[in-house]
Amino acid sequence: MTSNNRRTFLRQSAVLAAAFSLSSLFQQSLVATPSTPEYSIQAIRYATSPDVPVSDLVVGGPNDQKVDIAMVVWLIRGGGHTILFDSGFHRETFTKDFPMKDYLRPDEAVKTAGVAPDQVTDIVISHAHWDHMGGLDLFPSAKVWIQKDEYRYYTMDAWQPGGHHGGIDPEDVKELVRLNTQGRVHLVDGDNLEIFPGIRAYTGSRHTYASQYLCVSGTPNFVLASDNVYLYLNLSSHLASATFSSADHAANIAQQSRMIQLAGSPDRVVPGHDALQFQKFSTVGRVATIK
Repeated sequence: MTSNNRRTFLRQSAVLAAAFSLSSLFQQSLVATPSTPEYSIQAIRYATSPDVPVSDLVVGGPNDQKVDIAMVVWLIRGGGHTILFDSGFHRETFTKDFPMKDYLRPDEAVKTAGVAPDQVTDIVISHAHWDHMGGLDLFPSAKVWIQKDEYRYYTMDAWQPGGHHGGIDPEDVKELVRLNTQGRVHLVDGDNLEIFPGIRAYTGSRHTYASQYLCVSGTPNFVLASDNVYLYLNLSSHLASATFSSADHAANIAQQSRMIQLAGSPDRVVPGHDALQFQKFSTVGRVATIK
């Protein structure tokens, strides 16, 4: 073998070795990457609020109709996580204005799905309203996931002159800050972010300052809208839910279309307060099995 041939052979051998090494690393990375869990999803009704005007829930909806709305938390299990989407409420701050029937404290309601309160590993808060963030202190082991801008606004700017804090219980805010000082709050910084394998958080609906909703990947996908969509009627009529300001109605409607695209069907977008979800999906007692 000539010296030129030897150099060519050595170069080719080095290239082949490098390629083999990269291929091996790639294959190892595929093996090391966990597959997306096939999550189960359940809706848990902890109370009912009777005779709510539909026009309060659907912007431009009928003025002469009232509906009983479900007060709901959603339980997502898989991949070593037991996740609540929203936490309900247990303080009486707002119940004189929003009377309830058939109320069961959210930690007790979750037990009806076979989960002890201290088994909940994570709580994702869709938004800071009293009936969604008011149960944080009922689940002693849970980490809390909330949009960074939602946290900042309702712990700071909302209480300053010109701020808006309608529907926010100061005691819930104090609890959120307390949990943050304990290192139990994760701030989700923006739109379309994966917070658990196969579960992504989305913003833009503007029910509150920086409300979020979830897409849970699987066969098939489901979108949990919380109050970013109050009722199935919002979806079918293309009308907004209540938003942070009237200027946000168009953004809310645009996000409804996005939810349908993410889920693959409007039937797999689960609204925040529609009691129909307990008719659409198999239900035992307070618990509807969505997936």
